[in-house]
Amino acid sequence: MTSVPHGGRLINRFGFICTEEFTNLKKIELTRGQLNDLDCIASGVYSPLEGFMTKDDYDNVLDYMRLKTGEIWTIPITLPIDETRISELKDEKRVLLVYDSDVYGVLEVDDIYHVDLKREAELIYGTVDPDHPGVKKLYGRPSVNIGGQITMFKRVTASFPNHTYAPEETRLIFQQKGWNTIVGFQTRNPIHRAHEYIQKTALEHVDGLFLHPLVGETKSDDVPAEVRMKCYEVLLDNYYPKDRYLLGVFSSSMRYAGPREAVFHAIVRKNFGCTHFIIGRDHAGVGDYYGTYDAQRLLNQFKGDDLGIVPVCLEHSFYCRKCDQMTSLKTCPHDSENHIHLSGTKVRKMLKEGTVPPLYFSRKEVVDILIDYYQKLKD
Repeated sequence: MTSVPHGGRLINRFGFICTEEFTNLKKIELTRGQLNDLDCIASGVYSPLEGFMTKDDYDNVLDYMRLKTGEIWTIPITLPIDETRISELKDEKRVLLVYDSDVYGVLEVDDIYHVDLKREAELIYGTVDPDHPGVKKLYGRPSVNIGGQITMFKRVTASFPNHTYAPEETRLIFQQKGWNTIVGFQTRNPIHRAHEYIQKTALEHVDGLFLHPLVGETKSDDVPAEVRMKCYEVLLDNYYPKDRYLLGVFSSSMRYAGPREAVFHAIVRKNFGCTHFIIGRDHAGVGDYYGTYDAQRLLNQFKGDDLGIVPVCLEHSFYCRKCDQMTSLKTCPHDSENHIHLSGTKVRKMLKEGTVPPLYFSRKEVVDILIDYYQKLKD
């Protein structure tokens, strides 16, 4: 039995376009990230949201980490517009949502409101530092949002069609597989051995693993999604039981909002049907902005029934020379001088410097793909 969708039901905001009715509507040009958010709203990934946030929801999320209807929600899903367009759009009932000259949907204009970007940065990211990638992106947006219910007319072309699922589809797949308990795993990096260790540790206690990498916008120095997907495929094919996992993609952008984004990621996987969600070291973090277990602490503040998905909070794992295996402080008796801490950052640094990571960092098949990618960057 999969989890109940957040808010009690999966949202579906797909509809048909009536060309004559919408001919004279004003248009809002979306960024790629906003288009992905539109698709996530329409397909139920962001249930119970039915549109871009109005001021009431926006303020509630910032101040209380909840929607105005009471559901836990930690990340604003908003649609900024340039301040010069306020007078043009304030009396409109509907506006078209356009990307690259194609009409993807329509928004019912409920609200146009100013926001304090610095306040949003402090409350969502825990910092106003413009060097933080999420804050930097936020500061580059207008300080006016337009909110209201959306209807989507055209689906976004899938970058990875063989791994693209709507929540209603994953729920059916989990049911067909006979999985009653499903653990979700979020990643924006190729999977190294520490990731593999915590996934398999969790998989010992549930029926299936939903490996769900984020393939939307990430930092410029992150490994591109198409390279990461090759890594996931080769790893799963060679080292995971084929009847115990499903590989899907999450089209949303990375916010790098640490603890708040960890809660958001859990809610999204709940909508896909997961009953459990892995929260490891510095989930959704970047640099030194968040503590190692800040995300776990925030998730554990919410009651289980309120959140509706079980956080699987795992210790930071590492390779121990004396144990000669991946382990954690809960199971390893040896001093820290024997511990080798793995991270995507360390692997990227090695590869950029032309150093082949040891096998205790990453599986050979994954390393080969990454070496090929970084070699092509140099050529």
